[in-house]
Amino acid sequence: MKKIGVSLSGGGSRGIVHLGILKAIDEAGIKLSMVTGTSAGAIVGAFYCSGYSPDNIMEIIMETKLFKYVRPAISFSGLLKLETIVSVFKKYLKNDSFDALNIPLVVAATNVRTGTNAFLHDGPLVQSILASCAVPVIFEPIKLNGEIYIDGGILNNLPVEPLIGHCDVIIGINCNPISENYEPGNMKSLLERSLLMAISVNTFSKKGLCDLFLEPDGLKNFGGFDFSKAGEIFQIGYEYGKSSIDKIKVLL
Repeated sequence: MKKIGVSLSGGGSRGIVHLGILKAIDEAGIKLSMVTGTSAGAIVGAFYCSGYSPDNIMEIIMETKLFKYVRPAISFSGLLKLETIVSVFKKYLKNDSFDALNIPLVVAATNVRTGTNAFLHDGPLVQSILASCAVPVIFEPIKLNGEIYIDGGILNNLPVEPLIGHCDVIIGINCNPISENYEPGNMKSLLERSLLMAISVNTFSKKGLCDLFLEPDGLKNFGGFDFSKAGEIFQIGYEYGKSSIDKIKVLL
């Protein structure tokens, strides 16, 4: 049996599309051997690799308004603290360790001191997820093992590299497409747009490393902060995932 690895990109609320695709993969009886993720992809990956079904994860997101905690919002009092989400994570990820996961997981973060991409795969799980989600300028960097980290998407929004050599089939899922119809708005929307463009470049540079690159149609109509449309985004992922199963089976 071939080993399948999936890499989940970051993309704010659009990361919920990963859940729909994973649900379709589960229903097809396809078992994953390894998962990697950045930011929203790291959150989804952590819950999925802990044994929660995509439907369960969606329920948790809706019940706890989980993604609102990682929603960028400029504060005049200074950088926001991601630690406000720790209690939510620890309620559901009771064993705060990569070793406790059912499926191996690697999350990407950016090491500020060295200016390099970092792949986190052991030690405290929750702090590693926070490190992967710490959008610069908005959230305080995360200190972990003597290093300082910010959002992994800055340098690597689709961390497929850890899958190479460990998986026979590599699937990359991008939930961060760039709309061609942007209208300049306020400073917050411009900041989001700027980050998306920079991140898009490093995402597509990894496309050639994937055996299958998936990017659900329709995501360009959603912003990274459209949390109120979570159900719609989930359904887009599910339908797209079902339409992609035959492509995955061909690779197997």
